[in-house]
Amino acid sequence: MIVVKDVCKRYGDFTALEDINLEFTNGLYGLLAPNGAGKTTLIKMLATLISPSSGEIQYNGENIVSMDQRYRELLGFLPQQFGFYKNYSPAQYLFYLAALKGISKQQARIKIDELLAKVALSDVKHKKMKKFSGGMIQRVGIAQALLNDPKILILDEPTAGLDPKERARFRHLLTDLARERLVIISTHIVSDIESIANEIIMIKNKRLLYKDSVEQICETLRDAVYETTVDFSQLDEFRKRFVLLSEKQEYGKMIVRFIHKGDKEEEWIPVHPQLEDVFLYEYQDEMVEGL
Repeated sequence: MIVVKDVCKRYGDFTALEDINLEFTNGLYGLLAPNGAGKTTLIKMLATLISPSSGEIQYNGENIVSMDQRYRELLGFLPQQFGFYKNYSPAQYLFYLAALKGISKQQARIKIDELLAKVALSDVKHKKMKKFSGGMIQRVGIAQALLNDPKILILDEPTAGLDPKERARFRHLLTDLARERLVIISTHIVSDIESIANEIIMIKNKRLLYKDSVEQICETLRDAVYETTVDFSQLDEFRKRFVLLSEKQEYGKMIVRFIHKGDKEEEWIPVHPQLEDVFLYEYQDEMVEGL
């Protein structure tokens, strides 16, 4: 179990995270927030790349900074961008990393074949990675993170730049991996984790906003999400009055999905809230600032 206790992270006068308290056991956790909200800061602390300014992170009751190498031996980590040699094949690259980790050649050969099969790269294991797609490179990244058979797997924005097919493949792989280990995936793409995460963690204003199941987080917008049809001439005014979640043109009119807390109008159709609705609602100010 990983326990994050009263963790704050400051860079001079700037506070990146404040009073973060979390617990993780085996399963898949989605760390969901817009870019710049502090996801990567938390991920780097969990991976011991940086230390908290105050508070501590424990693994089974022991401070992970004090554990040092013993903790890292339990950890598999895929950063947003990981270094690899373009002229290496996946097999060459993984053998090189296995040697750095002190894994024997015989063990490495068996393990690398297993991992490349798991990430569907067996047929290209001897091809140079300079010809690989972004999705194939990310699968190599997953394989390197699993070399030491980690009990904890941490992935920072692992699907950035992948096409929908590759993202779907990635979700299936993560589901399999989370059956026997603790997996934390940081992302700003709701669809990456909505259907596979045991719990969603959301950070807002440097503090923990939610840590709960998708169903319970969506309940925060119960009876507040609607759809209706709006004439083009009324659309600008409608945007000013409500938080619009989506707009779809159909037969010369706009079908809009929006949030309203209060009495409904007769023509509005109540709809079940989704995780993306919560994400757009909670981070509406941050997303406008980022435009």
